[in-house]
Amino acid sequence: MTKFWFKARHYGWGWTPASVEGWIVTVVLVLLLLASTVIFIRAVQSGAEPRLATLLFLVATALISGVAVVIAFVTGEPPRWRWGR
Repeated sequence: MTKFWFKARHYGWGWTPASVEGWIVTVVLVLLLLASTVIFIRAVQSGAEPRLATLLFLVATALISGVAVVIAFVTGEPPRWRWGR
């Protein structure tokens, strides 16, 4: 890979978007999380079983976040704990 989509953060552990591709992944992640939230709210308001709706919401959130972390691992700088530059 010639360029990283995500660069390592200056403090702590994790990544920040470093390219257009990284920002696209980040925006898609936020949109998917918002969509799952809207679906959850509408399901509960329409009378769905709250426990099942909550479980499905948590599973969807975990899957979306997990995919984002895998993408960051594959396309980003190697992660490590950092205390600044």
